[in-house]
Amino acid sequence: MTDKPLRIIFMGTPEFAVPTLKELLNGPDEIVAVVCQPDKKRGRGRKLSPPPTKILATEHGIPVLQPSSIRTDVFLDEIRSLRPDLIVVAAYGKILPGTLLYLPPMGTINVHGSLLPKYRGAAPIQWAVINGEEETGVTIMQMDEGMDTGDILMPSVIPIEKDDTAGTVFKKLAELGGKVLVEAIQLLKEKKLPPIKQDDSLASEAPLLSKEMGHLDWSKDARELHCLIRGLDPWPSAYSFLGNKRFRFFRPEVIEGNADEEPGTLCKADKNGLLFATGKDYLAIHEIQPEGKKRMDAQACICGFCFTTGEKFT
Repeated sequence: MTDKPLRIIFMGTPEFAVPTLKELLNGPDEIVAVVCQPDKKRGRGRKLSPPPTKILATEHGIPVLQPSSIRTDVFLDEIRSLRPDLIVVAAYGKILPGTLLYLPPMGTINVHGSLLPKYRGAAPIQWAVINGEEETGVTIMQMDEGMDTGDILMPSVIPIEKDDTAGTVFKKLAELGGKVLVEAIQLLKEKKLPPIKQDDSLASEAPLLSKEMGHLDWSKDARELHCLIRGLDPWPSAYSFLGNKRFRFFRPEVIEGNADEEPGTLCKADKNGLLFATGKDYLAIHEIQPEGKKRMDAQACICGFCFTTGEKFT
């Protein structure tokens, strides 16, 4: 065990990484640099916008590195010159080479948004919701050169509530990840956190999402559609067409009942939402985004659009 503060390099880019970086900045160790993706053009004006972690690091006077490639000798020499004891990764956005992973004496650890070995990959939070899991969590893991295949150091579990979306779970895990990481680092210092090999036979994948995934197949069970809509909220979102107009759907609710109508049929449209027949049971939609409009509650949408019961969404 050592009481000496560790020299830590933090690698993370999006909003998910910000709570973890905040916890590290408030902790006993020294953040010697933050590595994140280059600034990107965003919005209508296409102005360069810095990643959230860069903004936070700059506010705290932490040096920021934004290499276009992390697989160059120049970048490795720069990291080496910082003499890190440990590299911490939280949603950096690219696969790290072994030359970087094994450079610090304590290696590289990652905050992963699932209970490994389940949901290895780029979208673990979304797939846990889509697949109807009742719980998820974060795993602090020792990184190796595989896709989330390194040894488990510390998992932490939270329930997935019936109304949770990928967005709400994302926020919960982002906050949880930072707190669990700080605890894990302290135990690593004390040599009280033995690594646990992952059981590859229990592994599942969490590949990137696509916009096409959101096109609803109404012949499916209402519960399956309920999970899909929540798992794709806020992006890329679930949708269906009425004629040639697309409607995006949010805040679903399963209504039990034997549907005599053909799947996709609009059975009711009132202040409580749009009620659809599915392959099994009914699905109520409480929040809608018509094409070219903002997201709104069902009552506001019904006031602006004339829905007719019996119409079929495709």
